Amino acid sequence: MMLNSRRLLVTALGCGLLSIPAASLGAQQNAAPASTQPQAQPASQDQSQQPDPLKRQMSDKERYREQKALRQELKGPYKKWLDEDVAYIISDDERKAFLNLSNDEEREAFIENFWLRRNPDPDSPENEFREEHYRRIQYANDHFAAGKPGWKTDRGHIYIAFGPPDSIDSHPSGGMYERPMDEGGGETSTFPFEVWHYRYLEGIGENIDIEFVDTCQCGDYHFTIDRSEKDALKYVPGAGLTEWEEMNHQDKTDRFKGGGLEQLGTGPMGGANQGKEFDRIELAAKLFAPPPVKFKDLETDLDEYNSTHKLLQGPVFPFDVRVDYVKVTDSMDMVPITLQLRNRDITFVTKDGVSKGEVHVLGRVTTIMHKVVQTFENTVEVEEPSELLDQARDRLNVYWKELPLQPGLYRLDIAIKDVNNPDHIGIYGKAIDVPTFEDEKLGVSSLILADQMYTVPSRQIGEDNFIIGNTFVRPRVAVTPATVVSFKRNQDLNFWMQFYNLGINEATKSNSATVTYQITDAATGTVILDKQLDSKDLGAHSDQLTVEKSLPIAGLSPGKYKVTVTLNDAISKQEIAQSAPFVVE
Repeated sequence: MMLNSRRLLVTALGCGLLSIPAASLGAQQNAAPASTQPQAQPASQDQSQQPDPLKRQMSDKERYREQKALRQELKGPYKKWLDEDVAYIISDDERKAFLNLSNDEEREAFIENFWLRRNPDPDSPENEFREEHYRRIQYANDHFAAGKPGWKTDRGHIYIAFGPPDSIDSHPSGGMYERPMDEGGGETSTFPFEVWHYRYLEGIGENIDIEFVDTCQCGDYHFTIDRSEKDALKYVPGAGLTEWEEMNHQDKTDRFKGGGLEQLGTGPMGGANQGKEFDRIELAAKLFAPPPVKFKDLETDLDEYNSTHKLLQGPVFPFDVRVDYVKVTDSMDMVPITLQLRNRDITFVTKDGVSKGEVHVLGRVTTIMHKVVQTFENTVEVEEPSELLDQARDRLNVYWKELPLQPGLYRLDIAIKDVNNPDHIGIYGKAIDVPTFEDEKLGVSSLILADQMYTVPSRQIGEDNFIIGNTFVRPRVAVTPATVVSFKRNQDLNFWMQFYNLGINEATKSNSATVTYQITDAATGTVILDKQLDSKDLGAHSDQLTVEKSLPIAGLSPGKYKVTVTLNDAISKQEIAQSAPFVVE
């Protein structure tokens, strides 16, 4: 059972985008020159029959200037949305339509309808397609960066468009390689490469293999339809021959005859391979085309979102909220929201020896114009053995929701309801400032202190809560009225954060930075722990680094402390830091 959104309606406060005023056109009326001749003008020269200068056809130069002005107008978050966020999934017709829009209001409506058309459940307040899309961008940035953001790489492109493959044949170091017979057989040495296998891709087919090769050996795996491209010995005479070439005492000259796409070498399956070259070209065209839109166009009723506040009545249901910020693209952040509930505040119903509590959660994020940009609702279920319920009264329960939001100021409103005590209701409202991560400037995510943190298998990514990238990170939430999270001495202090826009050496395509993390006694300022990491150990070719650490705190005395993580970039000559306080009980 979901929350009744009509009973728990919340609104938000944020900032609107500046609209670009349309240019006004004016026309001058040209008076007919006075005649210097005594005769009257012929009727054919009547002024009313002269062509209207405003309706004449534009010249090529004028049309070019108009198109150039339109391209200049499309800038800021809208340009980044078009060129980065949805670059791989927007159709040509949609792109053309978006470029022809004349003002920001039309662009906002287009973007909203763009996501609604792709929502697998139009009646749901959540858009699973949009959330999964931005999760994929985040994963690509975390795993495929190679001197450029991961979403710009070929592997990132395929991952964002089609999701994780069903299997990966990975050769990260290259080395000796036993060719299958359809590649000619025999042994050779290869560059690093990967083959991604998808059992089925809609609109493309079954058993699709996609090959990526890192010929520069710098982590930049590019897509290829030439399976011989991974052969590091292809241009070395007499080395890495196929079985057929060895048996017939042939050299490699025949590989480069005929101008084919691949130079796999002669063999019993050589003719069949050449016959499939057009299939490979067609596959590449389909893979890099925008995926089809599965769902029909939907109209958005914005009036529903512009309702006024409704006050919630009943006893207060207390809960705690934490909001964090993680960069996905230059124009989109991921905003994890963590709710914390205490068992003692939930009404339990006991049946068959099990005590069960249910809490409905409804949340909305809105702009300054009271337009809803995100909604979510869910049910949190808590079960305890009835004989242990009293001992579990102080136990904490957490609920997590990840929202993609553009940088800007919003208001987050959350309402919760105790299902077993319908008048027991809690509300939360707060302005949230989603940060902008500027180009060429170091940026940093929230520093998340977590009570649990560990790497998850790839099959769990995108399916479970508390997963950022490929790491399970469950934030520690401060218990009201405290503002600082607390840990017991028998627990580990886990912290997670990311740095963005590191400088990249163009020659080596590598970063060069030092990451330092410290624990400081808040009362005395004494540095208790000071450790350094080299950025190359965290991701040598990436402009984005993830720092994950688990530290035992059994040796810390009860008191207040602070953890600080600092990055010093030797290439861009910038430094940035993030701190978070905590208490040891």
